[in-house]
Amino acid sequence: MSAEITPDAVSVITAKRDGRALDDAQIDWAIRAFTDGEMAPEQMSALAMAVLLRGMDRREIARWTAAMVATGDRLDFSGLRRAGRPLRTVDKHSTGGVGDKITLPLTPLVASYGVAVPQLSGRGLGLTGGTLDKLESIPGWRAEVTTADMTAQLQEVGAVICAAGAGLAPADKKLYALRDVTGTVESIPLLASSIMSKKIAEGTGALVLDVKVGSGAFLADPEDARELARTMVALGADAGVDTVALVTDMSTPLGHTAGNAVEVAEALEVLSGGGPPDVVHLTLVLAREMLAAVGIDDDPADHLAGGQAMDTWRAMIAAQGGDPDAALPTAAHTDTVTAATDGIVTGLDAQAVGLAAWRLGAGRARPGDAVQSEAGVVWHVRPGDRVRRGQALMTMHTRTPERFAAARAALETAVILGDTAPAARELVRERITVGS
Repeated sequence: MSAEITPDAVSVITAKRDGRALDDAQIDWAIRAFTDGEMAPEQMSALAMAVLLRGMDRREIARWTAAMVATGDRLDFSGLRRAGRPLRTVDKHSTGGVGDKITLPLTPLVASYGVAVPQLSGRGLGLTGGTLDKLESIPGWRAEVTTADMTAQLQEVGAVICAAGAGLAPADKKLYALRDVTGTVESIPLLASSIMSKKIAEGTGALVLDVKVGSGAFLADPEDARELARTMVALGADAGVDTVALVTDMSTPLGHTAGNAVEVAEALEVLSGGGPPDVVHLTLVLAREMLAAVGIDDDPADHLAGGQAMDTWRAMIAAQGGDPDAALPTAAHTDTVTAATDGIVTGLDAQAVGLAAWRLGAGRARPGDAVQSEAGVVWHVRPGDRVRRGQALMTMHTRTPERFAAARAALETAVILGDTAPAARELVRERITVGS
């Protein structure tokens, strides 16, 4: 009987470099060794690059994800009950995009149906704004809550949006920081396992994924977005989490705002029964998917119109120390971008709008950087609108007016004018389930 051979960094790296599939022992060892400091960062960097270039099969990705989950805690909400009956749990994850404030109205809307929605969210980096940054513009609101407080809030309110604790998939946090500086963030296997390791560790029973594609999204290529969606749905199925994904358009930013407080204000419009049609539409589409995942066949539009979603929002904000009646911060300085000619808006570039909001102070260049709650961009036109020369197209908001010039430069080509109205935008491009 031969002795079991313990993997080592060089053998694992060269195996993947040469295009061979890693076995379970190699994957388990690499994730544990890197997390514990036994495998050097430069060795994991080499392995990550080999994965980006050579890929992984479904078994490898599932094992890699499970190994990352195993490095930390796994939450368990199976004991949640209300009126003597178990509370079903469902979550949603978006890959992020410009003006993507959907989590804000969606979480309380779904929870208003007696469902527990444990929404662990993050902070923004680069052009994609973070949900926690937006909510921190509400006076008193806090992102950090203990597991005990999170469980109690789910029991009482049904909704919580908070930061993920350090104990959830710590391997992912360490590996993501490395991928961010080694040009390997775009690897589909590593990206999928990064997202799904946290969602699986979170302990939700069902998951709806919103995979963005377009100029304002992390992935601009539709085939890449489709591959990521399919990979994550498969990972959810392998882990026993009922998972479905929607591939949604992010060539045009969502709604009329990109920033922090300005996006919270727009989310409140939706919760009040109004709001931009595209934000309302995507909120309802995702809500229907989440409710269906836990066996509820209702029209969520009823709870927007009836005020139940707003009631849950107010309870959720108050439970985390926020004042739902407090005024949101407003910018001390604004500046307007106007149309140079007459025409019809044929396009609104999400990437340009996101870059402008970032330059105004709404986002950060490095983890830990401060953001301005009041900074952002509000646009007054959408594709298909007819505009006149001198008409206001966008308003920039910031507390530091010296930022206007750089933001304006980003917006110079954001609004595309032409002579013919564009074709109607298909917001939801594809629905992906196991085997599709």
